[in-house]
Amino acid sequence: MNPFTLLAPLFLAFELWQLVVSERYMGIKQIKVNADPRELPMAGWMAATWAGGLLTYYLWMITLLLHPVGRAQGLVLILVTVAGYLLRSTCSLKWVLVVLTFEGSIRIGMLGSLLALAVRQLMK
Repeated sequence: MNPFTLLAPLFLAFELWQLVVSERYMGIKQIKVNADPRELPMAGWMAATWAGGLLTYYLWMITLLLHPVGRAQGLVLILVTVAGYLLRSTCSLKWVLVVLTFEGSIRIGMLGSLLALAVRQLMK
């Protein structure tokens, strides 16, 4: 049993929170008024939580590679994150939300798979 898989619910909640915040800062309303999300106000605690959460999330993805249980999900999570970053850095602001949503849905699916795998391992 990979003990790191037990953190999947925490990162699932973080992923859902990221989707909500992304919609607020880069959603349809912001696209309509052509607002730059980097210029919108963000509370200091939210920025710190988001940055710290992302760093923790990335480190956790890497630790998943160290154990056979959850290795495939960890690899997919890393690949989707890297591919999403590369796509977001090259597309227009209008398409960033689409890429983020698609990227988030794949990561949520992988986290759900990892959670189911952890539950099955605990039931043995």
